[in-house]
Amino acid sequence: MSVKTFNNKELDNQSISINVSEESKQFTLLHEINTILTSSLNLKDTLSRLFDTLDENMNLKKAVLTLTNPYTSELRIEVAYGITEKELHHASFENWKKINEEVLSTEKAKIVEMLDDKDPLLGESEKSVEESFICLPLTLGKEKIGTLSIKTLFENRETLYQNVRLLSIVTLMLSQEVKLKRLMETEKAVLRSENIKLKDELTKKYNIHNMIGKSSEMYHVYENIKQVANSTATVLIRGESGTGKELVSHAIHYNSSRKDSVFIRINCGAIPESLIESELFGYEKGAFTDAHHQKIGKFEASSNGTIFLDEIGELSPAMQVKLLRVLQEKEVTRIGGIQPIKVNLRVITATNKDLETAVKNNEFREDLYYRLNVFPIFIPSLRERKADIVLLAEHFLEKYSKENEKNINRISSKAIDLLTNYHWPGNVRELENCMERCVIVCDSKTIQASHLPPTLQKNEIEITVSDKNLSFQEIVQNFEAELIKDALKNTNGNKAKAARYLKTTQRIIGYKIKQYNIEGDFQEE
Repeated sequence: MSVKTFNNKELDNQSISINVSEESKQFTLLHEINTILTSSLNLKDTLSRLFDTLDENMNLKKAVLTLTNPYTSELRIEVAYGITEKELHHASFENWKKINEEVLSTEKAKIVEMLDDKDPLLGESEKSVEESFICLPLTLGKEKIGTLSIKTLFENRETLYQNVRLLSIVTLMLSQEVKLKRLMETEKAVLRSENIKLKDELTKKYNIHNMIGKSSEMYHVYENIKQVANSTATVLIRGESGTGKELVSHAIHYNSSRKDSVFIRINCGAIPESLIESELFGYEKGAFTDAHHQKIGKFEASSNGTIFLDEIGELSPAMQVKLLRVLQEKEVTRIGGIQPIKVNLRVITATNKDLETAVKNNEFREDLYYRLNVFPIFIPSLRERKADIVLLAEHFLEKYSKENEKNINRISSKAIDLLTNYHWPGNVRELENCMERCVIVCDSKTIQASHLPPTLQKNEIEITVSDKNLSFQEIVQNFEAELIKDALKNTNGNKAKAARYLKTTQRIIGYKIKQYNIEGDFQEE
């Protein structure tokens, strides 16, 4: 058996005459192969179609494509064309394996112009038929991707080397396609991993046990979330602006059986009335002047998941009718569309409006109100859960201290008094903004009353003199005692450090502690 070895340059230098008709035929074939390679993301399906095409054009009998493992560099058979499982264990495959490994190692093609009966390669050969064997490396730059082995009928030497040159181009195309598909698979694997990680983080973040608040009012909210999470009931979340209605909607979704599906939020009050219908229902191409393509609406996109409609009280009467149909029929029709589309979604709504009054004033449909109000959840205002103010403040302090890379770990007693006595019209959202500001302006380890926004500091004098029975001297003494307590907490009970902190002497600090009977576990060193 005569084996010839060529690198790419040597193949190009082979003296082969190709007429115009043959060249045009090869160009057409390469165009067809390129179309096949780019038509599917399934590599095995693509390769099967590729070998069918090669068979039709160059009397292909058998073919094997091997690819290297990107991590171990080991060769494995990706596609065996025209070869049975029994033939894969034929003795001729042992010699083929050696040739295969050598071709990949040297990056040089091996060609057997005419196979003999003693070593037919790639399984048994047909009797009385002359066959050739071609093995080409798949490389891209310095990367060794695999090999392509082909057994074809031998017509004449000129046709054989025309086919070899054509296949050398095909191997380059194959190398690029395999590389691209591997990159895509790697990116998909990374995205899947990140998606799983993100879902796990969201599930943990919106776990009921991670919600801040230990007041009885909040425990009632937690119980409501547990009760309704795994049902299909429509939920209406009621509460003032800034109380955390969206947080509760997330908690319901991520504690339900739909947690692995999408959660879509729509603020009905933030989208112009002229756009809200197309945003929720989508539209067909050509439905109106600017509809250059089909658009999927939010209802359709959230099928199998949850859609959260915030500020539901802001919907126009026309949109209220359309929403009622979605809730009743569980189907939507795109703008310009005819065929209704079935949707399987969980609807959660929220509002800070008095819907009962809106119904009486004919501003909100009564039938829609009862459809939405299947399971209402009332979120208490911050002034109704004052026991949670310090917990929330400390949570936001830790959050924004990390974000701003500051070491602030406590809130002074005076600042706590101001926080708990403020009426918080903006609720939890206002408290969060307040603590973010405090972290920004604070230059020590403790949030002081002076770091609070002016709206809270205005109440300081009122709190200090709220007891009209106190004399001026008693008010001053109370203020002094608070300053000393803060200094001791800030220094872990170290009186010398507390004195330096207040720019006074340790003797005076000791005297004042006895005078004001200051007690507490300050962890004195």
